[in-house]
Amino acid sequence: MGIFYGGIAQIIAGMMEFRKGNTFGTTAFTSYGLFWLSLVGLITISSSQFPLGNAELAPNNTAWAAYLFLWGLFTLIMFFGTLKANRILQTVFLSLAILFFLLALARFIPALLPYAAVEGIVCGFAAFYLSLAEVINEGQKKPILPIGPIKH
Repeated sequence: MGIFYGGIAQIIAGMMEFRKGNTFGTTAFTSYGLFWLSLVGLITISSSQFPLGNAELAPNNTAWAAYLFLWGLFTLIMFFGTLKANRILQTVFLSLAILFFLLALARFIPALLPYAAVEGIVCGFAAFYLSLAEVINEGQKKPILPIGPIKH
């Protein structure tokens, strides 16, 4: 899933957004597609179950925390790019930034992991709802599922 749907599919979506001239969509989709590919790569390289894997290559807690924190920072910056978009897209990016920050902190404070899990479910639900609403609303040529006002 991380390679094909999270990675490759999002990169393809980013290229489609590029053709439409949507800088935000291009940046978001390609960046998170590459996030998924890098995440799978890091996990695979350090897995003893992977034929070429080597546990000695596994990132330590500090490296994982830095990786997740930087993705949280990038996502927070992207959140500011949603402020003139609909409320659900804003929710997706803000909750994703919070998720990355919680996951980074959980590398040192494991008690935060359940909170990160709940935040991940909230973020995933918001993203799922937004994609469903956009498909249904476009297909019906009218708003069926609300996504919140678009600021001008």
